[in-house]
Amino acid sequence: MKKFLLFVLVGLNMTVTAQAAIPTMKGTEHIGVTVPNLSQAVSFFVDVIGCEAFYQLGPFADDKGNWMQENLNVHPRAKIMKMQLVRCGNGSNLELFEYQSPDQDKSPVKNSDIGGHHIAFYVDDIAKAVSYLKSNDIAVQGDIHVMESGPSAGESWVYFTSPWGMQLELVSYPRGKAYERTSNSRLFSPKH
Repeated sequence: MKKFLLFVLVGLNMTVTAQAAIPTMKGTEHIGVTVPNLSQAVSFFVDVIGCEAFYQLGPFADDKGNWMQENLNVHPRAKIMKMQLVRCGNGSNLELFEYQSPDQDKSPVKNSDIGGHHIAFYVDDIAKAVSYLKSNDIAVQGDIHVMESGPSAGESWVYFTSPWGMQLELVSYPRGKAYERTSNSRLFSPKH
């Protein structure tokens, strides 16, 4: 009876912790980012960050209908002037868009805004990476922070901004993070 109860409790626990998932989902394929000037952004991601540029598409617009609103949730007269994909090392692709729209807000989104975001790049040597960014006149925000306790202990990080004000981050944990000592599961890491 005790074994049966144990199996029932384990089964209930698995049901409670199971998560819904998109069928056949494998992972993040790309992250889309709207930039004010596509040429400047591609140059920054290729020449400074070290990404590899791939193909460019565009323009895309619907001058009379609602295709842009219905399919992309933007103003019906919004135009994608051009877009380009870049790949940044062993991580997700970036899909960079240059839009024009009658209702476009040209202020960079802050991390604290709804929909705020940043892209973090893993580096093996964060001090060397920060020095490199500064030598390329990239604004680094504050000093390198070292996580000394909690599940992220062992991680170092620092934010920086693109020339147009987009939030970016460097992270490093060459010896791993503390949570890895107590869990068999792992967050994605481009270092593997």
